Amino acid sequence: MNKSIQWRLGLIVLSIMIALFLFLPSTPLGANLPEWWRSNVSKIALGLDLRGGSHLVMQVETDKAVEAAVDNIIADLQTTAASQGVSVQFSRNGRDITAKFAEALEDKVDTFVKKTYAILEPKDRAKGELVYSLQTVRVNEMKEDAVRQAKERTERRINKFGVAEPNVYKQGMDQIVIQLPGIKNPQEAISFIKTAGRLEFKLVDSSSDMTKALAGQVPEGREILYEENVDQSGKVSRQPYVVYKQTLLTGDRLTESKVSIDEFGKPAISITFDADGARVFERITAENVGRQLAIVLDGVVHSAPNLRERISGGSAQITGSFTHDEAAKLAIVLRESLPAPMKVVQNVTVGPSLGQDSINKGVQAALIGGLIVVVFMMVYYRLSGLIADYAIILNMVLLLGAMAFLNATLTLPGIAGIILTIGMGVDSNVLMFERIREEIRSGKPPRPAIDSGYDKAFLTILDSHVTTLITAAMLFMFGTGPIKGFAVSLSLGILINLYSALVGTKVIFDLINSKWKLEKLSI
Repeated sequence: MNKSIQWRLGLIVLSIMIALFLFLPSTPLGANLPEWWRSNVSKIALGLDLRGGSHLVMQVETDKAVEAAVDNIIADLQTTAASQGVSVQFSRNGRDITAKFAEALEDKVDTFVKKTYAILEPKDRAKGELVYSLQTVRVNEMKEDAVRQAKERTERRINKFGVAEPNVYKQGMDQIVIQLPGIKNPQEAISFIKTAGRLEFKLVDSSSDMTKALAGQVPEGREILYEENVDQSGKVSRQPYVVYKQTLLTGDRLTESKVSIDEFGKPAISITFDADGARVFERITAENVGRQLAIVLDGVVHSAPNLRERISGGSAQITGSFTHDEAAKLAIVLRESLPAPMKVVQNVTVGPSLGQDSINKGVQAALIGGLIVVVFMMVYYRLSGLIADYAIILNMVLLLGAMAFLNATLTLPGIAGIILTIGMGVDSNVLMFERIREEIRSGKPPRPAIDSGYDKAFLTILDSHVTTLITAAMLFMFGTGPIKGFAVSLSLGILINLYSALVGTKVIFDLINSKWKLEKLSI
């Protein structure tokens, strides 16, 4: 046996051992493996259609994201104006920003606004008042950014929530699809995902008549928000506040949120702002000493402390009737706050029994298809067909090992990709065997016929595999969920099939020829 055959055989044996080591924990045999093997070795994750779980379609309310961006612009304008000595008051009306000032300051204010935010354009003007709106192009960009950020932050939030192998992808202009395989409590997960985590700081209007406000006579520019308190018996009480609609600062400026303990020894959330947020927060607290500042999360007041002095450093604390677990989840929500609220458009729960049924049918289809192919190759190509069958088995073992190594998620379309890989493996061997037959018919001995057949079939096999690989790459790049699962298994199968067809089978023919001088080839 020459060295070329030895190292090729060694490479094949090593690759088989590594593949078995990687994917065995994912099989029923994995239950009998040592604990360290089952716990630490990569496994093939099952997708939603095989494992069961929740399939959600969420719609991002992008208009809210634009309004939040306008609130931040107003906060920046107000803080910068105060630092530069420009006497002006900014407020929001929908997406528009209104600047009010002394009539003589119109040119100064207009120049200041245009210099500070070039994305604002004049919309209307009146005596002592200028109205600006966002550029249409910028509004569209904000909406696109809101959907992109919602997708990224939702994925990070779910991962921290402890959901294994979530699948999150964009659908259409403003929708996000969220697949949660194996989720045990769908409603809890949905509630956690839907929570926008929109943190707002608003001034409390303590001068308003609460009785009249609750009766529907809410002063212009104000709204009623409630603080919910839970006593020791679990009874919930709601305390109303009349607050100004204008948001002074939002949670977009946060850099950190973590669980802490308040002055009464109860769980709370400590938050820290970035540099710009710290400047705005310091200005707000300085200008409103002696007033109440409501800390509002998703429309609910969590606390409304009195501002006793200017607060610098950019830190604050959110208190309330939290358990430690609630405070921890709320801290995650604030760290990964969504740029806009999301609403559930579709909620489908896939039961584990349906997933197991899909697995059984997929495996059954693969086994029946594989068995038919194996029998056909043995009948049609005789002993050479056995070598082709060995290549198919090698292909499957290496493919499962590669999927386990990459932590790829196996879906029902992924199983279809594996079955298609079986067909491509057979196709490669058919091309080579037919070439070998042609060489034998032309009078060549078995060994030269095999070498010539592999050489002549190589470019054809390579061409067919590369074109299929390009198609699979496009499916992965532009496809969603199940399509990507199909593309992953197909791509891996194509690459492995090249190896098993051109190296795995050739070495067997070379090994037979080195041991026995074949005068006739069974093909």
